Amino acid sequence: MQKQAVNKIEREMTLKDLRVGSSGRVVSVGGEKALRRRLLDMGITPRTVITAKKVAPLGDPIEFILRGYVLSLRLEDAGKITIEAVKE
Repeated sequence: MQKQAVNKIEREMTLKDLRVGSSGRVVSVGGEKALRRRLLDMGITPRTVITAKKVAPLGDPIEFILRGYVLSLRLEDAGKITIEAVKE
């Protein structure tokens, strides 16, 4: 049991840590009230699978694919979204 809990914690990261081509499942959405509401309205809700598509030349923003559309987020905003790794 203890090992499973450790593995789950190791697999959790923020959306900004997701490598291009990798996918993750949203665990929680943080941020200030207005930002959190905006992220939820854009479809970033718990259990949504998100794939990192590409990163801008200077590293910010990052382009993601979710729910059949492409979304670009700033690193700061992506850092407020906790995800767990999804095996591909």
